[in-house]
Formats: sequence, C-alpha cells, structure tokens
Amino acid sequence: HNEQIVIGHGSGGRMSHDLINKIFLTAFANPILSSENDAGVIQLTDGSRLAVSTDSHVVFPLFFSGGDIGRLAVCGTVNDVAMMGAAPKFLSAGFILEEGFNISTLETIVQSMYIAANEANVLFIAGDTKVVQKGKADGLYINTTGIGIIPDVVNISGANAKPGDIILLNGTIGDHGIAVIEARGELGFSSSIKSDTAPLNHLVQSIIDLSIEQNKPDAIHVLRDPTRGGLATTLNEIARQSNVNITIMENSLPIKPEVKAACDMLGFDPLYIANEGKCVIIVSSDFADDALKIIKESNYGHDAAIIGFVQESPKNRVLLKTIMGSTRVIDMLSGEILPRIC
Repeated sequence: HNEQIVIGHGSGGRMSHDLINKIFLTAFANPILSSENDAGVIQLTDGSRLAVSTDSHVVFPLFFSGGDIGRLAVCGTVNDVAMMGAAPKFLSAGFILEEGFNISTLETIVQSMYIAANEANVLFIAGDTKVVQKGKADGLYINTTGIGIIPDVVNISGANAKPGDIILLNGTIGDHGIAVIEARGELGFSSSIKSDTAPLNHLVQSIIDLSIEQNKPDAIHVLRDPTRGGLATTLNEIARQSNVNITIMENSLPIKPEVKAACDMLGFDPLYIANEGKCVIIVSSDFADDALKIIKESNYGHDAAIIGFVQESPKNRVLLKTIMGSTRVIDMLSGEILPRIC
C-alpha cells in the first residue's frame, strides 16, 4: 500500500502500461476505453463516428528547436485523433499557470498554438485557465482534447495488423527527444537537430483518399504515432493488440546521422526516443508502394520508408533484423530514458 508514483510511470513504456491497466482501466473499464487506441471511438445514433482524445503536456523546457509546448499540445492531440483515420475538427485547451509566469511568454505560446491549429485546420471551441501558487507548478502545463469525424469506410485500429502487411514510417526517428535534450543543455555539443513536432492529419487524409480512390478503403489497417517510448514501444503495443509478429529491418530505419551520433554518445537506442511528427502506417501489401509514394509527396513525409512487415509468429513480438544479419528481440521500454519529453 506504500507504493508511490515514480518518474518512470510517465514514460509511455511498460511502467506506464502497468499503471494504466492496474489503476485506470480497472476503475473505468468499458469497451471504448479497453480498445487501447490513440483515441476513443464513439458511435452516434445516426451511424456516424467520432474520435476523441485527450493529452496533457509537461515538456521541459517550454521552448526547444523546432517547437514549443503550445505547438506540441496541438499537434499531439491532432495526431492522436488522426491515428483513428478521423479528420480532426475541434480542440479544447486547459492551462495550468504558475504565479509569476511571464504573460508575454504565454502570448508567444498561445500564438504558436494558433498557428499549429490553423495548419491542421482545427478550431478551439472550449477552454479553461487555472493559476497555482509560485513553486506549485513548473511555469505552465497544458491539457488538450480533440474531436474528429471518422469517414464511414475507414476501419483503423491497433488490433487490425495482419500477416503479410507492410509497415511504413513517414520519416526519421528520435528527432524530438534529442532536440529537447539539447534544449536542456544536456547534449554537450550544439547540433542542427530540430524537433519533428507536426500535425499529421493532412498526410493521413492523403493516404485515406488514395485508398478510396483505388477502391481499397480497407487497405489501411493501423496508424499510430510513436511518441513516448519511441518506435520500439509503439510496435510492441501493436504486435500485442493484433496478436502478430512485427519484424523491422535495421538498414531500412530512417535516422538522421546527427541523431544517431547523439544517441551513441549518450548511450541511447534511437528506437526508444520520443517522436512528435511520426506515424507508423501498416497497410496491405498491394497498397504499400502507392502509399509510400503519396507519403513522400507530403510536407512531413519526404524521408518516408518501408521499415518492415507483419508475420504470423512469433506472436506478440517485435524483431529487428540487424545490419550484421542477426535477429534480436526489441522489447517495450521498461523505465524512463527522458522524463518530461512531451
């Protein structure tokens, strides 16, 4: 009964999953929540479906190369809704401000949120502001909730990966995590690494539109943004939800040389570093090449690649075929590499 929350419970990895399963899913269990996707899907009486997601943002520092807490808040929630194949439409935002926080800094962050929302073509329709005493928060925390509309023909879920499917990624991994470390002054050298924080709903929409145009609306099986816990943790979640094996190829993974260099220096594996503008896309094999082509034409897909495939077994496992030709098991992140990354 004396067990306490530790920083690893916020990692998005195994400790987060254990906490969610033990405390939250036990208390709040229902079929919508138990699907364990990036957003809950609500069926309305007229047959239409809404995707709803909420997210809290505690990144430190508030500003980093390529973004800030405001852009992160908008993009993170837009992306979670988009990962259900939904078109994000509306956002709400809650701000927890610490006494003494600079109002001009708040204005800068809110303007950044406006620019990101405008790019994603979503509207803020509700909000809340609370102020706590000095020393009771860390400047600013933001909570956002997003609502999107799912097209009739779309059926996307982490449980839909099938043997024979092809796995795509829209770009390089680890950019966000390393950019935040650099902003904290913990990298030891300066680099050109920028966070990949971006709204991916237009990219997702282009893939969905293509699938409908080709009369293959069921070709897109899984979409997931590999944020906390990195690509490795996200792929493990999908493998377990779908009860399949996921195998990825090391020589196909897009990683910027400077991100790899930073990870080598710090002793990190890029597979476990957070991303904020990346999307795992699992599609049927007959759609993969066309999907890759349209992703590469998107603003946030120039470095897209096919990174692996889905197999029957060994079930619930993620395997990496290394450059040396060996195969190793890639497990879920267990503790916490980088606290307060988003």
